[in-house]
Amino acid sequence: MSVFTPVPEAVLSQWLKNYAIGRLIELKGISAGVQNSNFFVTTTLGRYVLTLFEGIGRAELPYYLHLMAHLARHGLPVPAPIANRDNEYLGTIEDKPAALVMRLSGASVMAPDEHHCTRVGAMLAGLHLAGMSYGRRQPNPRGPAWRTQTAARVHAYLPEAEQALLDREIAFQATVDTDALPAGAIHADLFRDNILWDGEVIGGVIDFYFAGNDTLLFDVAVTLNDWCSLDDGSLDPVRSDAFLHAYHAERPFSDAERAAWPAMLRAAALRFWLSRAEDFHLPREGEMVLVKNPDEYRDILRQRIAWSPALPAV
Repeated sequence: MSVFTPVPEAVLSQWLKNYAIGRLIELKGISAGVQNSNFFVTTTLGRYVLTLFEGIGRAELPYYLHLMAHLARHGLPVPAPIANRDNEYLGTIEDKPAALVMRLSGASVMAPDEHHCTRVGAMLAGLHLAGMSYGRRQPNPRGPAWRTQTAARVHAYLPEAEQALLDREIAFQATVDTDALPAGAIHADLFRDNILWDGEVIGGVIDFYFAGNDTLLFDVAVTLNDWCSLDDGSLDPVRSDAFLHAYHAERPFSDAERAAWPAMLRAAALRFWLSRAEDFHLPREGEMVLVKNPDEYRDILRQRIAWSPALPAV
């Protein structure tokens, strides 16, 4: 959610005339994140988030926007997209696809404890259960094909030891069969900065623009790797246990998922090592761009290769 494309206030004011949300009061760029241009928008009738999509094709965007609307209808704390007067979620600003969503209350917690991880585990299970009735289908944009292509792009920029690690992991993941695993719509990027806390409860789950259809277990692994990791990449057993048991209480893990769990943890670590390495070594230009350190997920991958926790049993 960096700002790659600035939006003049006059341009946005004119664009908002096709919405029933009042007149523009304030426009402010958001520097967190790495994919799209995002802005806080305050009007005379409310607070919203404006997104200009920088690297996502227009044809793919209805999947994300309608998924958010679907989850919001099911009672999940998801930013519902705002339709314009033509009843469309998607518009165009500065020649980029653009959408408005409700701005939710709360703030991110960057040092979570057992309580936070319990809430996140239960919420993620609820998201997966609600997503099973979502009718649209779109593959995970950061799935196996993307991993292979991105590994080839960043390979030459890595030190020799990291090249060897990457080669081994790509080869290992190619042997993993996920056909027997439950699948559906997943968030795929449920990091600490994508959950807003309103006191003791979750007030918002944001940034669905890496979502897609994939194994539910991959989403569990992505989330656990961020919420339950220590500084050296190893897992905090207390937070991990709280997260996994809370999820399992809502959607019990299958035998196939328990068998595939170590490989999914590694796949999730590999995905973010690769995306951060690409952003670091092959950055895009932007007005406000946040590039995260790829070494964090390199270390998490090494830790998951060495050890992973067991999933709760039925």
